[in-house]
Amino acid sequence: MAKGLYHYLAEAWAGARGSWIWDVVMKQRLIEWRREPSIVRVEKPTRINKARQYGYKAKQGIIVVRVRLRRGPFNRRRPNSGRRPKRMGVYGITTSKSLQLIAEERAARKYPNMEVLGSYWVGEDGTYVWYEVILVDPSHPAIRSDPDFSWLVGKEDREGRRRRRLRERQRKLIERLRKRAEQSQQAQSQSS
Repeated sequence: MAKGLYHYLAEAWAGARGSWIWDVVMKQRLIEWRREPSIVRVEKPTRINKARQYGYKAKQGIIVVRVRLRRGPFNRRRPNSGRRPKRMGVYGITTSKSLQLIAEERAARKYPNMEVLGSYWVGEDGTYVWYEVILVDPSHPAIRSDPDFSWLVGKEDREGRRRRRLRERQRKLIERLRKRAEQSQQAQSQSS
């Protein structure tokens, strides 16, 4: 079977680090991206194959945002007062969230009326890592009339996608706790 454009793009990005793409194209891009603000709206996605996987369409109501984050460990400053080295609390401090999730949250905070569809890695250097986040406006008429985004329409709330991204186990636990609370309220109302 013949291979399409997206297949070759995926192959190029999979081996981007060791190929000419990184040396010629990406290094120049990273030099420019370092000078830009940490959250930048871009005209079109850098990795079109990944963007299409997450539901990107070149239409009104959908935007792509590039987010820059600091890389590396989150070591704290060493305390002045005395304590044994193990209890200094300097090393081994990591975030409980991945950098990609942090990038999605920052983009969602910058554009509060938009919902996050997905994100993907686009580059990194010694100091920073960049992700592109795809955002969609559920209240836009072009999105409301699109059958591919019917699952998103009508679910606009403050928490947004974060609430819908809870794992299945967490969702079940929350439902179980809710049912218990409702049952206890009903029991109290019946007894009084």
